[in-house]
Amino acid sequence: MNSAWSNAAKALRSYREERGILRFVNEQFHVTPDPWQEETLLAYGNPAMERARISMQACAGPGKTAVESWCGWWFLCTQGDKHAHPKGLATSITGDNLKANLWAEFAKWQGVSAFLSEVFTWTATAIFCKDHPATWRLEARTWPKTANAEQQGQTFSGLHSPYPFVIVDESGGIPTTVLRAAEQALSTCIFGRLLQGGNPISLEGMLRAAAYELSDQWIVIKITGDPNDPKAWVHSPRVGPGPLAWAKQQIKQYGRDNPWVQAYILGKFPPAAINALVSEEEVEIAQNRIIRPENYAHSQKRLGVDVARFGDDRSVIFPRQGMYSDKPITMRTQRTTDIAAAAANALVKWDAELILVDDTGHWGHGVIDNLITGGYPAMGVVFSDKALNVRYHNRRAEMWIEMTRAIKQGLRLPKTAGLMQELCAATYTFHNGKFLLEEKDQIKIKIGRSPDLADALALTFAIPDMPADALAHIAGKNTRSSGRGGRAVTEREGQENPWD
Repeated sequence: MNSAWSNAAKALRSYREERGILRFVNEQFHVTPDPWQEETLLAYGNPAMERARISMQACAGPGKTAVESWCGWWFLCTQGDKHAHPKGLATSITGDNLKANLWAEFAKWQGVSAFLSEVFTWTATAIFCKDHPATWRLEARTWPKTANAEQQGQTFSGLHSPYPFVIVDESGGIPTTVLRAAEQALSTCIFGRLLQGGNPISLEGMLRAAAYELSDQWIVIKITGDPNDPKAWVHSPRVGPGPLAWAKQQIKQYGRDNPWVQAYILGKFPPAAINALVSEEEVEIAQNRIIRPENYAHSQKRLGVDVARFGDDRSVIFPRQGMYSDKPITMRTQRTTDIAAAAANALVKWDAELILVDDTGHWGHGVIDNLITGGYPAMGVVFSDKALNVRYHNRRAEMWIEMTRAIKQGLRLPKTAGLMQELCAATYTFHNGKFLLEEKDQIKIKIGRSPDLADALALTFAIPDMPADALAHIAGKNTRSSGRGGRAVTEREGQENPWD
């Protein structure tokens, strides 16, 4: 055992005592936890409880990932004996989320503590004690979303230790099969912990089970950002004061019964689950998909144009023909003449037949007018309008769900930076029996930018696909033009990529 352990031995012993976990966080990380964080830490570090299951049912942004990492570091430093070392596993809703959030949080707090930096090594897949790298460790592990229950249950296989601990981040969408696997580690332990945290977005899964079906086995810490709950701002000061104004605005705009508001602001389970439209795996498959021209050349070529509304938004032109979509054009401009000119050039370049422009709030009105004046086939689409299909809450929900259905059924996507994040960030639920898509500004808050790429692609699904030359035949024209006046294109024999 190195000198760092010897020098810290007295302090480490004190960290095991009642309220010792608070001293650990204060002395090692130099922070004072928020009241709800203190409540969670005390439950996790209670020496009187041999086996503890703690669930953080949280609104968005209170600091739960920090608590998860503090608890993990505390367990690594304080548990075990001469014959057995602590051993843990950490997971999250996706591998990317685990890497970017929880695992990065462990690295952040290790960098604050001189002791942790000296005695532990952090890698991309594991944290281990330098003296005992094989037996004293915490591993980052993903769970297979598309696997069966038995395979998902193997997520935490191999966690054999008298001192096990499991940390599950963003557990609101993780199935109970993963929970059962984590429970196995606690069945025969001397001292063990199971900690999960997430937003209450699903009516199934780990977080929901802890709050209802298994509530007698779990300590549930509820963190809300409700502006009308004075206790919330005592318990969750990290959620305000700036986000307090944001929370009030979201509630005013969408209502307290909006599922997204209930889950992400109020910290409550909504009456219907909030589900992702498409997974990262499905988008990755679509981006690596190879599709031959003969499989889509019969379809109409069209462009979706999302017009920038604010200075930090992009205007995007996204081309699609049947099950083939190509790389979009992005512009940092709100000038309608520039956007219209770019759309006209794109139509000529790709021999497209139709331009579908986002005219929500009449932001695209000038673009549409310029295109029609120039003789180009442009059609305005208002995302908030009534859907063509009564199953959908509005046109936006209808287009996005049609788009993601195509992705799952064979659409080829370009490998454009940011497209996967935008597609996977959007969630849906049901309102009055209709599909309701998460609002654009809510996605923007989640990913830090407007989902302009995904919106532009979704616009190409505003009306059902038609065969190539459809507009020309409808107009009664039999000759091919240079991409103006709604003329269609013909197949180009032998060409691998007709968009080039």
